Amino acid sequence: MEEKEKIVEETIEKYMKYVNPGFARLCKFANLATVEWEGKGAKVFDIFGRAYIDCIGGFGVFNVGRNHPRVVERAIEQLQRLPLSTRTLFNKQQADLAEMLAQITPGNLQYSFFCNSGAEAVEGALKLARLYTKRKKFVSCINSFHGKTMGALSVSGRDVYKKPFEPLLPETCQVPFNDLEEMSAVIDQDTAAVIVEPIQGEGGINVAAPEYLPGIRELCDRYGALLIIDEVQTGLGRTGKMFACEHYGVVPDIMTLAKGLGGGLLPLGAFVSTAEIWKVFEDNPLLHSSTLGGNPLACAVGLETLKVLQEENIPLQAREKGEYLIGKLQGFQQTFPELIKEVRGMGLLIGMEFFDSDIASLLAMEMAERMVLVAYTLNNPRVIRFEPPLTITHEEMDQVIQAMAESLQGVRKIVEELNQ
Repeated sequence: MEEKEKIVEETIEKYMKYVNPGFARLCKFANLATVEWEGKGAKVFDIFGRAYIDCIGGFGVFNVGRNHPRVVERAIEQLQRLPLSTRTLFNKQQADLAEMLAQITPGNLQYSFFCNSGAEAVEGALKLARLYTKRKKFVSCINSFHGKTMGALSVSGRDVYKKPFEPLLPETCQVPFNDLEEMSAVIDQDTAAVIVEPIQGEGGINVAAPEYLPGIRELCDRYGALLIIDEVQTGLGRTGKMFACEHYGVVPDIMTLAKGLGGGLLPLGAFVSTAEIWKVFEDNPLLHSSTLGGNPLACAVGLETLKVLQEENIPLQAREKGEYLIGKLQGFQQTFPELIKEVRGMGLLIGMEFFDSDIASLLAMEMAERMVLVAYTLNNPRVIRFEPPLTITHEEMDQVIQAMAESLQGVRKIVEELNQ
């Protein structure tokens, strides 16, 4: 035990000295001063062997759970054979993964470019849109989150992350989410693309209205702009369908993917588009490239992940489990009306909004004490997200619900004492 405690102390000290002192202080304040050590399914174990039910899920990374046996086995097999590519010979794993994405993505999306993250996927999608349309203007939404690299940040919708790095890309504008009138006022003949999330993850789990995405599709068609749907967090079964845009019957011109595509093992992102749009890469096939993106190891894992998602019917699991969990959480809204403003979501992408961000922070700490990990959304700290692995069991969900009941009682007591 002393040796393990020493490892924890040394790790925290190294974070303070060499990694991120602010994050280290935040974790200590939130009663999370430990080191994660192992993972399985919906649980993560710290160095002392204590099990946490992970309702953060790497913000959408562990769609097939942590260390899914099939994905791990496929990774080991490819690792021992050929993990990285020469970048000069054909890569079978990349070809196979691209083929399956063409088969399962909606509409006529056919070609894929593979990278390492959602932000990289967005960067590539923006470049492709400009190259194809020969236009510069991008439209996105307030409170959106598309990544923190320069282009992705430019179309994201919260100033606290953008202001320190200005000037960003010119000719970008953001309008309120779910407001077609505002969207129609800014899309014009100069617009290269609209980029939108079907559900704003970091914005606070804001779900697109039924008419919103079809309305944007019609506007883009009217003005010759492309529609980029960011499925980095909502894709691959998370919302109860393989892709969230399928709930709306909308086909994008470009789709971005990442997070769950790497099976919870490896970084893997992609942007996918049509044969017509992809023609702009034909004259110079190396116009957009990545040294490590689409490597054989990551693509082998990605392909096995897509097989698991389909063969184990994980999107359906997400829908059924999400309906159950949302119903239970909405029940808490009736019991704690002075704390909880709203519960909303789709599948296993769920947000619980509180009237005060301090209450959300207290709730996260109370849940951690009961061995359940939750976190607030980046753009709206009043919202606690529930984004567990889609393989979470009903027994584990009931444990989360029990921990939530106890935690809300604890938060209510603290608030009452502060108000006396």
